[in-house]
Amino acid sequence: MCSTISKRMLGLTQKNSAVREMFEEGNRLAKLYGRENVYDFSIGNPYFPAPERVSSAIHEVLENEAVNYVHGYMPNAGFPDVRQAVAESLNKRFETSYSSANVIMTVGAAGGLNCALQTLLDPDDEVICFAPFFLEYGNYIANHGGRLVIVPAGASDFQPDAEALRKAISPKTKALIINSPNNPTGVIYSEETIKKLAAVLEEKQREYSHPIFIISDEPYRELSYDGAVVPWLPSFYRNTIVGYSWSKSLSLPGERIGYLLIPSEVEDFELVFSAASISNRILGFVNAPSLIQLAVAKCLDERTDIASYDTNRKLLYNGLTALGFDCVYPQGTFYLWMKTPCDDKEFAQLAKKYNILVVPGASFACPGYVRIAYCVGSDTIRGSLPGFEKLAKELGL
Repeated sequence: MCSTISKRMLGLTQKNSAVREMFEEGNRLAKLYGRENVYDFSIGNPYFPAPERVSSAIHEVLENEAVNYVHGYMPNAGFPDVRQAVAESLNKRFETSYSSANVIMTVGAAGGLNCALQTLLDPDDEVICFAPFFLEYGNYIANHGGRLVIVPAGASDFQPDAEALRKAISPKTKALIINSPNNPTGVIYSEETIKKLAAVLEEKQREYSHPIFIISDEPYRELSYDGAVVPWLPSFYRNTIVGYSWSKSLSLPGERIGYLLIPSEVEDFELVFSAASISNRILGFVNAPSLIQLAVAKCLDERTDIASYDTNRKLLYNGLTALGFDCVYPQGTFYLWMKTPCDDKEFAQLAKKYNILVVPGASFACPGYVRIAYCVGSDTIRGSLPGFEKLAKELGL
């Protein structure tokens, strides 16, 4: 029997995102028990509002720019002055020499990753991801005919293993996606780790006589704690494309605004940049939303409320470890990665008895853990701890 929709999309509708399912479950439980009695740690939706400067910047754009400019068409890569502002901000932070010619404004990090993958992949080309990882990567890769190759999690510190990467690379490998600070673990990949990965990739590029790209997905770059430094990957490996989003750093996930940074040093730079710009158009984005492009250009030095996230991080980690749970202390992001004393899906179901919603690690290709998003009000964390205590006792901790 012929399906109305494509076979691939039929499969995806039957295997919906566990994160989104938990989010919808939270809405259902809130109607039954009241929002204040549901402890929803399922989705990375920032609780703390955007800085006030964002609102004033939007008003400035609307009041001071011509309407047909603000709401009009532009080059596929975005407004040249916005791209230049982004480049100059990066140059100030990382001692680089980028210009507007290196920046493409994108529809969030997800839009940027899809542009990069469409630019690079031929059918059956392979893209490597280290587990655990944001599972939508697999869908993005499949969107463009690629094959996902998973390197399983190794050491308990969740730093990627260079030797495991070496074994995973084949003549079909076209890219490696790196996400640091990492969703879901909160781990920041160290400079030592990055150097080892870069050395393996350089070796394999020579062996197979074609470029292997790093696509560095960095929506959590600004969410790091205790003075931790997030390495700037293009400084360590020239065939690096950086994808960024202001969804987390400015609490603007619904505005879908980000960029791709393509350094001039990448192999066939002009060809890669041109193809990525065209991808913006033919994927249907055409370009990133105009108003928010112009607004974020005025907010490049602004940050969301990192101190409050840090308070939540410590409150949740200390509360759960005191109850006997084994957690990875997050260096960045707003996620806590917790080892489960039983099957992770079973744990998530047991937690729902206490109106606690967490996402099983299997959803990130790493069973045996759950992700807990602490981008919530502190009262939600405090309110959840009695339920976690009952759960710990139920599980014999």
